[in-house]
Amino acid sequence: MRTLLTFGLSALVAIASSTGANETVDQGRELATSGLAFLQQQQQPDGTWQADERVPPAVTALALRAFVGNDAYAPDSPLVRRGFDALVAQQVEDGGIYDDLLANYNTAISTTALAEARRKAGDDRYTDTIDAAVAYLRRLQWTPETQADFEGEELSQSVSGEDDPFFGGWGYGGRSRGTGRPDLSNAAMALEALHEAGVPSDDPAFERARMFVSRLQNRSESNDQPWAGNDGGFVYSPDEDRSGESFAGETTTPDGDRRLRSYGSMTYAGLKSMIYAGLDADDPRVLAAVAWAGDNWTLDANPGMRLASENQAEWGLFYYYLMVARSLDAYDQPVLDTIDGPVDWRLALIDALAQRQNTDGSWSGNPKWRENDPTMVTAYSVIALNAALKDLAEHPPE
Repeated sequence: MRTLLTFGLSALVAIASSTGANETVDQGRELATSGLAFLQQQQQPDGTWQADERVPPAVTALALRAFVGNDAYAPDSPLVRRGFDALVAQQVEDGGIYDDLLANYNTAISTTALAEARRKAGDDRYTDTIDAAVAYLRRLQWTPETQADFEGEELSQSVSGEDDPFFGGWGYGGRSRGTGRPDLSNAAMALEALHEAGVPSDDPAFERARMFVSRLQNRSESNDQPWAGNDGGFVYSPDEDRSGESFAGETTTPDGDRRLRSYGSMTYAGLKSMIYAGLDADDPRVLAAVAWAGDNWTLDANPGMRLASENQAEWGLFYYYLMVARSLDAYDQPVLDTIDGPVDWRLALIDALAQRQNTDGSWSGNPKWRENDPTMVTAYSVIALNAALKDLAEHPPE
């Protein structure tokens, strides 16, 4: 009798769990649908999502990527086709897709959206645009041959060789912050663009990038930078003076050594970049990043940022959600081992976004890094939902 009762209870628990998961999946679809309805209302008469001249082409590309990544919209849907026509029209002579500033940021995000539309359509549309944009992104990667695009030699940066922590990275491109420097966020965008465009992981651009990305991981066995610790997470950039930079701040060891704090959005960006750059799932650098993600799992904040100050906890929160979804989908692991036990990140992410969606279908957040812009943040959120729903279709929850 006890055996039968135990079996019966187990079966009921399994049925309840499955029902709850299915409800969450349905909720995820509804969230994405309402988010896309909000984005549809924000499209401008010219086909873009750029309400004024201060809004970069990347916002249009993010919105389009949200649409083409969702099963409800085809690449030839009128609003989607009109948007891509407007985006392609913003490509300039050098192959980039930008308007004066943030050349890499805008071109990389635009290339990824165009490549996703081409893949979904199953034809060669936008290939010339993509090829020109990829060639431009290649020229922006920091190598000894790369020169920063600035007025006045006193503002320029250059790379001395492979030992330089700038080597293999990407920055904003054009006239970026200060005297110019690469960072992991921009490198992750460029690498995703190359990956989605079909560039193989053994390409020299990816090989160079592996060196750059490894030098931003807190793993002293594979990182020769003096600030490197060993928690496996990632920081933001080498900084302009090559001393290292983290928006989560820094600490000092009992021996007086400086250490940079890892944080969530950059750790997931680093994980995704390593996967796209051809590192195996059992590579020690990948395993260290996944371990950091499990040890610091939360969707209530951008983990690590609160250690710098309490008011920084939600800086970049929706970008963090986007990186969680894109990197763990690429890692192809539906369940993450955390300090509180196994977590199905897809279901957890849908639940977190459900709690934060506004009544008009949009999302918005902290003003830092423009996350108070509902158009951009809604695009982030729908892209994250699309990745979670795609992964759920490939790996149904147990």
